[in-house]
Amino acid sequence: MSAFAIPRTAIRHLAGCGIAVAGSALAAPQPSPGLEDLTLEQLTEIRVTSASRREERLASVPASVYVITADDIRRAGASNIVDVLRLAPNLFVGRSDASQAVIGARGQYAGTSNKMLVLVDGRTIYTPLFSGVFWDAQQLVIEDIERIEVISGPAATLWGTNGVNGVINITTRSARQTTGTLASAFGGNLERGLVARQGGTLAGDGSYRIFAKYRETDERRLENGAPAHDSSHRATAGLRADWESPAHTATVEAQVYRADVDNIGGDRDLSGGHLLARWSQPAGRDASIRLQAYYDRTERTHAGSFEEKLDILDLEVQHDWQLRPTYRVVSGAGYRLARDDIMNTPVIGFDPAHRSLWWASAFVQGEWSATPQLQLTAGLRGERNPYTGLEWLPNLRFAWRTAHDHLVWGALSRAIRAPSRIDREAFTPALRTNDTFDSEVADVAEIGYRAQLSPSVNVSLTAFHQRYPNLRSAEPTADGNVVFANGFEGRSSGVEGWGTWRLMPWWRLTGGFTVMTETIRLRSGFTDVGGVTVISNDPRHTAQLRSSWDIGRAWEADLAVRRVGHVPNFDIPATTVVDSRIAWRITPRVDASLVVQNLLDRDDVEFGAGPDARVAFRRSYFLRLRWQV
Repeated sequence: MSAFAIPRTAIRHLAGCGIAVAGSALAAPQPSPGLEDLTLEQLTEIRVTSASRREERLASVPASVYVITADDIRRAGASNIVDVLRLAPNLFVGRSDASQAVIGARGQYAGTSNKMLVLVDGRTIYTPLFSGVFWDAQQLVIEDIERIEVISGPAATLWGTNGVNGVINITTRSARQTTGTLASAFGGNLERGLVARQGGTLAGDGSYRIFAKYRETDERRLENGAPAHDSSHRATAGLRADWESPAHTATVEAQVYRADVDNIGGDRDLSGGHLLARWSQPAGRDASIRLQAYYDRTERTHAGSFEEKLDILDLEVQHDWQLRPTYRVVSGAGYRLARDDIMNTPVIGFDPAHRSLWWASAFVQGEWSATPQLQLTAGLRGERNPYTGLEWLPNLRFAWRTAHDHLVWGALSRAIRAPSRIDREAFTPALRTNDTFDSEVADVAEIGYRAQLSPSVNVSLTAFHQRYPNLRSAEPTADGNVVFANGFEGRSSGVEGWGTWRLMPWWRLTGGFTVMTETIRLRSGFTDVGGVTVISNDPRHTAQLRSSWDIGRAWEADLAVRRVGHVPNFDIPATTVVDSRIAWRITPRVDASLVVQNLLDRDDVEFGAGPDARVAFRRSYFLRLRWQV
């Protein structure tokens, strides 16, 4: 066991203490209603911010957006952010082991998903090393997530490069929503963990919370039966403070983490943290302004591979104003500075090993209500990146309300995936650097329909066509080596949809699907050495169905079935997985739940190049006890 780990006996004692504390809460008053207590009609009034960078009603958004609510997260019983994101039917989530995952939308899943932008409370968590996310380093307190907005399709005009196939925007609750005490302990056959949180009030309309989380996972088995060497120990702690008044709002948050993650190729030591500040206030009768700044520090050591220390400073300003009753404009600008220090090894290196990079951007987007039923949107972003200079990212959209709560929308967009360090500066014994690698471009057309068909049924459908003229390839050189080049072109078309049906006041069904076809071929004049498997590992269909029952006032039962189609290039067969949860509200402040994942106990292979590199996931279960006052 790592010296970093907390012994299991200690966790058992702490869980026992939690039970004892829970017993003292038997006479506690009923908590105030949360999102989980809302009716379906009220849930349709959910307001989101990702599609236009301002708060608006989800039913009016001209984009393909799925919202994972706090109630969805609670009823899924997930212990980590990767499993939470499985709730979005417009996302593909594939794990190669217990710690590593590929998460994205609309295809292009290689060893990473480098065309999906991910934000947590406005902080971009992608790494300039490869334009993706190190999911093994994301330590979130699941109980504090308010909602997750998942946009499938381009959102680059508002959010910048890498928002090519979508944006995942994770929003945590304000400190005012988390006053009081929360203690949670869980443990099972493959993982254990603890969460503690304390919140209160501050002078001047302020609130705060402090929190800590520990989680450990056991080793799994590879598909070939060998040990996966993927056990892990993770801990995080932090604080958040919010001040809310009619004159202004302000947020300050800080978080640190540490993790020891085993891996077949060598253990990984991860640590880091961030400090974020955000302030907003009205700027006149019909306008507002928002300022945000954050600093992020990451340290990664991959034994036998590489070491990295990454510092990022990010500044952003946004202005939103209503010019007249029928016209609204949001605009903004941002600057990001990153210092990346890598220790090169014989396995992989970067030239230069130490690099300072900066990005600058400005955007404007206007919304015009041509008629009470028709809204037109046009936006443009200019963004400078360290490799290809200035890129332009436009989009045009319309939203036509054909009837009350029936919306038809469409969009034309251009997005890019800017080069990362690995594209231009990485080298191995076989790979050479290439300073001519260009941005990958996506030209996208979408049309969608969203409707509240009845007080108990809502649906969303989107058809899309995406053209990629210059995707990444592995090009042979004259001396027998390889460089990354833009040697592929491709197209993908598909349909995605989801809906909710409340059959009874105590029974709700939620489901969704994606169907996609994809064609990728070599461009004229290029010779690739890896084939389309380098960039295309996409299931052609996925589907899920979740059923939630309220059994009286004290019991809940949830069953989720998900289907992932055949992944052709990795030859991963289609799989069907069943997860379940049953929960008992012992008192208004204390609840217990049993979560069983992969209930059918099949060898569930999700992602990876072969039987010696990917885990076969089998049944896992854990019992959670939570006390909140």
